[in-house]
Amino acid sequence: MNDPIVITELEMLFRLALGFLAGAIIGFERSNRRQVAGLRTHILISTGATLLMLLSIYIPQQINPHGNGDPGRIAAQVVSGMGFLGAGAIIRLGNSIRGLTTAASLWFVAAVGLAIGAGMFLVAALAEALGLVTLLLLYIVEKKLFPAGRIKMLVISYKDNTSSIVDAQETVRKSGMLIQSIDVHQGSESKGTKLKLLVMIPNTVDTTAVARSIKASGNVGKVEIKEKF
Repeated sequence: MNDPIVITELEMLFRLALGFLAGAIIGFERSNRRQVAGLRTHILISTGATLLMLLSIYIPQQINPHGNGDPGRIAAQVVSGMGFLGAGAIIRLGNSIRGLTTAASLWFVAAVGLAIGAGMFLVAALAEALGLVTLLLLYIVEKKLFPAGRIKMLVISYKDNTSSIVDAQETVRKSGMLIQSIDVHQGSESKGTKLKLLVMIPNTVDTTAVARSIKASGNVGKVEIKEKF
């Protein structure tokens, strides 16, 4: 029967330092983007996960070196506990949700810390590199392919009830806005029809030009872009 591999204190210190470095790299990127969880938070999570993984290995090694201790028990609790911290990084602002990527990065550095604590240095290094590629390079690609947008309420007031709302909807679609819901309110003849469109407006869209085009489409009295709430 082979003797169990014993981790020395020097090896533990080395792994802790690597856990610190892994958290610092990802945390620096998050701080650079002014996210709610930045450099210090990621360092603490990665280093803490590394420490807990080392503790998972050290306890069976010291108490029952030839037994069947399970080093994965504490590690499993780290994964569960990260759900609590990750939820704290998610913020809902009206219709939009912020912080999902940061919550994922917190969970990610915890996993990298566990891998370092377990001595999986090559796997941890590759995971760290892939994490940086995702946060830095794919961020640029994503911005180009899928421009960010805002959720707004586009309100079009017609002068009477005889106007067709099809032209306005077609103008909105051609501009690049995505229509999510449509509400048509037909008032009295003097008040006219009011068309409410919940739209996602990409940052590349010139809303002033779109409003001007809608107003020119026929019998439109007023065009407003409002917050939904």
